[in-house]
Amino acid sequence: MSVADVVAQARAALNPQNLRGVLGRGVGLADEFCQIRIGGDLALFRALGHLLVERERAEPGSVVDRDFVADHTEGYEEYAAHVRDLDWPAVLAATGLPREQIERVAELLATSRRTVACWAMGLTQHRQSVATIRELVNLMLLRGMIGRPGAGLCPVRGHSNVQGDRTMGIWEKPPAAFLDALEREFGLPMPRSPGLDTVEAIRAMREGRIGVFVALGGNFAAAAPDTEVTARALRSCALTVQVSTKLNRSHVVTGRRALILPTLGRTERDVRNGVDQFVTVEDSMSCVHASRGRLAPASAHLRSEVAIVCGLARAVLGPDHPVPWESLAEDYDLVRDRIGRVVPGCEDYNDKVRRPDGFVLPHPPRDSRSFPTASGRARFTTNQLDVLRVPPGRLLLQTLRSHDQYNTTIYGLDDRYRGVRGGRRVVLVHPDDCAALGVADGQLVDLVGEWRTGDELVERRAPGFRVVPYPTAAGCAAAYYPETNALVPLDSVAEVSGTPASKSVVIRLEPVSAREV
Repeated sequence: MSVADVVAQARAALNPQNLRGVLGRGVGLADEFCQIRIGGDLALFRALGHLLVERERAEPGSVVDRDFVADHTEGYEEYAAHVRDLDWPAVLAATGLPREQIERVAELLATSRRTVACWAMGLTQHRQSVATIRELVNLMLLRGMIGRPGAGLCPVRGHSNVQGDRTMGIWEKPPAAFLDALEREFGLPMPRSPGLDTVEAIRAMREGRIGVFVALGGNFAAAAPDTEVTARALRSCALTVQVSTKLNRSHVVTGRRALILPTLGRTERDVRNGVDQFVTVEDSMSCVHASRGRLAPASAHLRSEVAIVCGLARAVLGPDHPVPWESLAEDYDLVRDRIGRVVPGCEDYNDKVRRPDGFVLPHPPRDSRSFPTASGRARFTTNQLDVLRVPPGRLLLQTLRSHDQYNTTIYGLDDRYRGVRGGRRVVLVHPDDCAALGVADGQLVDLVGEWRTGDELVERRAPGFRVVPYPTAAGCAAAYYPETNALVPLDSVAEVSGTPASKSVVIRLEPVSAREV
């Protein structure tokens, strides 16, 4: 597949789900396709900001939404001064884009009446991910694209259970107001010290500070970074518990004792005391609605996650605990009643989720152009641009999912998106890089990750990957996870957020024939 083919697919995509979609001319998806190098987004957003600010200086009032900036933001002048000094050679090196294309994108932004900025893990899984997103927010603020119909910021945060978890307070650092509401509702003191994120939890298990690991769904051993380090951390626990709908790798990477607790899937009927129960989910647009299972359970002995969690709580805390765990397990409306009294925006929760389309959670920036800062204003930020320099003979690897993959629990061997068939241990490399590195189509190589801590170079190896020439950005490569999570160092995380930097892995390709077998 050539670069021209990729551009054509991006601009006019066919819908292979039906005959009309295949026979038709396609649907236009893109006016401009930017084949950006991995990690180059911050540089791109900085350059766009520079171009917009310079245009505003030349033609006052032509680009910046002055009313919005004056009434709803702070820090614009500092931001504008910061982006005026731009290192164009660094930007072009980081992005791999021609300056002319960046200027075309800036023109589109400058003249757009409504702009929505969407992003997912391609922005969040870098060392400078927080700075990158802040720079994107700056662009939207200066154009007044917050709280305007048809415009806004749209982080694609993951599946419905991921999004709903955060809304319901599943966070290692819940705000004090949320903990206060929980205390009022249940009449119990809530822990106030911060918990642990994924990376910190792995470190704590490894160091013996955590003895029990309980997972609600997922495939932690495969999904987490630094596969061998994660496995050793799990095996150091006294007890590991997996609440799961499907068997997966985590079930055989266990502590000294281990439990697998099979649970109902969300598509299966959940009947408690003769009454069909349902749960709620939240989508990327902050819409909440009911989710009811329709399929017969795989076994009459399966319990729901709600029943399992409540049962564990009652067993650990005892029957005299003030929280009525048994009642909550039998009637999920009672859980939602309490949610309605604790979670902002969820008042009358049981009534709202029974509406045909559910309801939309409140969002002050969108709804009223108000912001949860000390001043009540959105903040422009200034961010340092550090261009990641990859040594000669190396590539910058990003992990990604295949077409037929559902996170790390269900996946097949065919990737319709990229034309890969019959295998997952493949590495996508630009044809020019294949030629420069002396590797051929279909050749078997090891991926050797290179991670430098101070003066020490630490290597990690993922063996046996088939080279697939593919129009990635030059100097970059891509391979599926979880197969390449072994190459992601535990200590390689995003500044501020601590997210594993799975999109910024320096690797070299080592032909299998060149190593001792």
